[in-house]
Amino acid sequence: MPKRTKQEILKLVKEKKVRFVRLWFTDVLGFLKGFAITVDELEKALEEGMGFDGSSIEGFARIEESDMVARPDPDTFAILPWPKNEDFNVARMFCDIYEANGKPFSGDPRFVLKRNLEKAKQMGFTYYLGPELEYFYFKDSSFPQPLDKGGYFDLVPLDVAQDLRRDTILALEALGIKVEYAHHEVASSQHEIDLRYTDALNMADNVMTYKLVVKEIARQHGVYATFMPKPIFGINGSGMHIHQSLFKEEKNTFFDSKNKYHLSDIAKYFIAGLLKHAPEITSITNQWVNSYKRLVPGYEAPVYICWAQMNRSALIRVPMYKPGKEKSTRIEYRSPDPTCNPYLAFSVMLAAGLEGIKRKYNLPEPASDNIYRMTDEERKALNIDSLPADLYEAIKLTEKSELVKNCLGEKLFEYFIRNKKLEWDEYRAQVTQYEIDKYLPIL
Repeated sequence: MPKRTKQEILKLVKEKKVRFVRLWFTDVLGFLKGFAITVDELEKALEEGMGFDGSSIEGFARIEESDMVARPDPDTFAILPWPKNEDFNVARMFCDIYEANGKPFSGDPRFVLKRNLEKAKQMGFTYYLGPELEYFYFKDSSFPQPLDKGGYFDLVPLDVAQDLRRDTILALEALGIKVEYAHHEVASSQHEIDLRYTDALNMADNVMTYKLVVKEIARQHGVYATFMPKPIFGINGSGMHIHQSLFKEEKNTFFDSKNKYHLSDIAKYFIAGLLKHAPEITSITNQWVNSYKRLVPGYEAPVYICWAQMNRSALIRVPMYKPGKEKSTRIEYRSPDPTCNPYLAFSVMLAAGLEGIKRKYNLPEPASDNIYRMTDEERKALNIDSLPADLYEAIKLTEKSELVKNCLGEKLFEYFIRNKKLEWDEYRAQVTQYEIDKYLPIL
């Protein structure tokens, strides 16, 4: 796809009556940041970037080296579907962050993903992704009170959020983001909108946009949308199952018509790489204390490190091949949740898979039974390990990982580890309602 030029953007801005442009970027923890400029500043922004103070952005810079430059990516220009105003429009562009000396900022998550995609490109691969993001609608942000009692694929009258989903899809499509499916999920007031697969960089930008759109449309309807992995005890949490494949030009390198599972050697090596390195990348794909309240047996979230075709309790699922759909051959990595930083999560998954390809890791046989029903001894006999049980265990594994350190770069890696350790220390010092209810009456 041809790159947009500065002249094309300036022409678009004039034609669409754009008055303001929001420049977006992402901090290390995956929160969307940004600032607005007027169209009078746009030409300068496209040529030189816009300076800002990076010292207040999570993981960006110390005060003594805080000058940063945000350079908008013209290919990400899109008109925002709000505010509704007949006189003018507001646009957005994602930015790459640079240091004042003109070097790409190594702590910029978008730069990290670009660097890892370049490694894949040198091996001849383009990385494609299609995530399924789940989330909840609640009455407000103070208490997780569901809007409905609906279940999986339910329609009216139980699914009162159909208008919310419809308006969200319309907004996403107005931004050029293609949607594949939308439906009510298993838990009450839980929903899912699936994005059509695209290359990893565009998809990371799309995921960041998606999360903002879902929250903004909910706000316009007077309710609250949350991607919190496990907001309510006893029901399913929200995951982000990520379908992925590697292409060489127009060819899906994961497909092999002669293989029993229609998987090529490249696909098998990639899966084996993900399985081997899953424990050490989990703090990136599931980065919050609450993430591990979802990763428990019994709620459709994967806990055990294995792969399968039909078995949805496995960490990696390989959807069944359909004749004539060779390009759809893919794997589904099921542990991530939608609160991860997509630039970093996509980076570590890719790094793990490429490591499997480089080293030609051996892929074990698929798990056929429901792993949750197996005893510990049965799982041990099959060499099926578990994902980390909590954030502390996960971060200790990441801290020892050369793969993750090389993938993220030393600066971002060190900041991420330090930040997550602080979060764990803060969490473990809390006295929870569970402890009050259980211990106060008897101790």
